Amino acid sequence: MKCDIVLAGVGGQGILSIATVLGLAAVENNLYLKQAETHGMSQRGGAVQSYLRLSDKPIFSDLIPSGEAQLILSVEPLESLRYLNFLSPDGYVITSTTPFVNIPDYPDTEGILATIRNLPRVVAIDAEAIAKAEGNSKSSNMVMLGAASPFVELPLESLEQAIKTIFSKKGEEIVAVNLRAFHAGRAFTEQTLNKLK
Repeated sequence: MKCDIVLAGVGGQGILSIATVLGLAAVENNLYLKQAETHGMSQRGGAVQSYLRLSDKPIFSDLIPSGEAQLILSVEPLESLRYLNFLSPDGYVITSTTPFVNIPDYPDTEGILATIRNLPRVVAIDAEAIAKAEGNSKSSNMVMLGAASPFVELPLESLEQAIKTIFSKKGEEIVAVNLRAFHAGRAFTEQTLNKLK
């Protein structure tokens, strides 16, 4: 098992929570794990990215080589395009369609989404709308994790347990909302993949 993931987004969108859930689930399954983070100007809405490498064999670097990532998981559409050079030929882009307009010359959203949808393997999801429907727009990062989960070889129960672990201090309702968001994202990807068959 080997899975290299580029997590991309903007400060405050929950990239590090996604990485924590994946990391806890990987450790529970006795996998090797390396992570490298770049926070940038995250407190001011700047770009945030994290490399996450999971494997059943030792990993010697926390950086992902160009063209080797199985997944680009982006909680912001423009950020998904920034890291396409890391994507392997058979890799998937999982991206939110909701822009985080944090710069004055942010490109046309429809143009960004058209570019994304022209990629050979992509799941584009309105994570914010799904999160709101499940009870809390702040859980959109867990929608994104759920959407990416079918492409990560980690047991569903381990991912669920990791979500419970990281949100347990915030109370049962927050745990429940994040689990619902996760499952809604996963269901979206499964339906998308079924349509492609």
